[in-house]
Amino acid sequence: MSKTLTPEKLQDLVAHVLAAAGSAQAEADKVAANLVLANLSGHDSHGVGMVPRYVDAVLEGGLKPNTGVRAGVDLGTMLALDGQRGYGQIVGEQAMRMGIERARRHGSCIVTVGNSHHLGRIGHFAEMAVEAGLVSLHFVNVLSRPVVAPFGGGDGRFGTNPCCIGIPLEGQPPFVLDFATSRVAQGKMRVAHNKGERVPEGYLIDAQGRPTTDPGVVVVPQGEGLFGALMTFGEHKGYGMAVACELLGGALTGGGTWHRPADTARTVLNGMLAVLIDPAKLGTRPAFEREAAAFVDWLRQAPAGQGHDRVRIAGEPEREARARRAREGIVLDDATWQEIVDAGRKVGWAVAG
Repeated sequence: MSKTLTPEKLQDLVAHVLAAAGSAQAEADKVAANLVLANLSGHDSHGVGMVPRYVDAVLEGGLKPNTGVRAGVDLGTMLALDGQRGYGQIVGEQAMRMGIERARRHGSCIVTVGNSHHLGRIGHFAEMAVEAGLVSLHFVNVLSRPVVAPFGGGDGRFGTNPCCIGIPLEGQPPFVLDFATSRVAQGKMRVAHNKGERVPEGYLIDAQGRPTTDPGVVVVPQGEGLFGALMTFGEHKGYGMAVACELLGGALTGGGTWHRPADTARTVLNGMLAVLIDPAKLGTRPAFEREAAAFVDWLRQAPAGQGHDRVRIAGEPEREARARRAREGIVLDDATWQEIVDAGRKVGWAVAG
């Protein structure tokens, strides 16, 4: 069984829960809109299914409603920001607006953000940059229960540590590459577990370090608080990228890295290094626009491979999903819906419907 809601109804419902948890209405509306956009984009792992965890994080004190960024260093071309454990959807947008303004003025800006609560879908921040005509690179670490095993290891030692790159393309939608350095995002395992699904081989190991297709090993304890772990993509290559994200998003930003035993806290903290570049000030803009368009066109001229209808570039699947889900609605499985209902109950608001 499942429940289908319009984006508008779902956003209103989520905003009510977040407001009941302590957010001012403007904050609740913005966080809800960001979460629903993730669902619309086909990334249910970063959508409204996060609400129960956010409510728990507020109640345990790790997530601070109505909090924004605080600038520690502002050199124009460099910004060091503290998220102060505010909602990442708020902190991330504030950081990007500051970085975009400075990159337009100076040609580039390096932005570090530490101590932010869960930033959500990092592609949203790249979309902000490309809309302003900027190239952006994002390296993010995750401070929460370690759910990803190092290459050659048998248990979780770090988070899903996403990397994202946004590149504007003249006269057409942008290239937005947004991926977890694990084979899949942790949230996708939560969604699969809630639906009672298995996952492909090569994604997971159980609490004893053995391969498994059961997503529950990284969602619910496997006895005595033990969990399995996700694998990195690309074996040692994805592992190397994950470590780079931990060092750049965590150590360099001052937000911290994970190097302690797991706990049961529901709080999820992120650090992010973002690099913003204005091609107009680099002096290569005409060649950039010409060569980027020529290469993308070249890719799209490739014949479709078996099982595919055509060649796509990063960002297209999300845009297609948005159009489809805006028409058809957003589907929530029964387990996810019940978790949202329960989260509303925890903060004294009865979810209707």
